[in-house]
Amino acid sequence: MPSGWVVVSLFRGKQMDDRKILVLTGASRGIGHATVKRFSKAGWRVITCSRHGFPENCPWEAGPEDHLQVDLATPADVERGAEELKSRLNGVPLHALVNNAGISPKSAEGQRLDTVSGDLALWQQVYQVNVFCPINACKSIA
Repeated sequence: MPSGWVVVSLFRGKQMDDRKILVLTGASRGIGHATVKRFSKAGWRVITCSRHGFPENCPWEAGPEDHLQVDLATPADVERGAEELKSRLNGVPLHALVNNAGISPKSAEGQRLDTVSGDLALWQQVYQVNVFCPINACKSIA
C-alpha cells in the first residue's frame, strides 16, 4: 500500500449497507452474548459494550471493531463511551439500544445480598449500573 494511504473500516463511519444498528450493553457473556449472536445472525450490525475487552470466543462479524470497553459503574466512562459511540456512528441512526448490563450483588460465598447486608457504596454501584446508566445512555445518544 502506498505511503500516506489510510485504511478505513467498513464498520466505522457512514453505513455501507442497509443493516439496522443495535447497541447492547453487557454483551460479554450470558443473555447479552446470546442476544448479540441472535441479532448478528439476523443481519444487524451489533455494537457491543462491556467492562471487558472483546472476548476471543465471540463469533460475530466485526466484533472487535464494533466493541466498546466501558465501565458502566463510572459515569465519566459512560460519557466517554457515548461520545465514542456517536463518533463510530458518524451520523448514521441507531435503531435499537438494549441495556442488558446489570449487577446482582453477592457475598463472598455467592449468596445474594439484600440492602441490609450490602454497604452503601455497593448499592450506589448497583443503582449506577442498573438504573442511572441506562437513563444516561439513552439521554447521551438520543
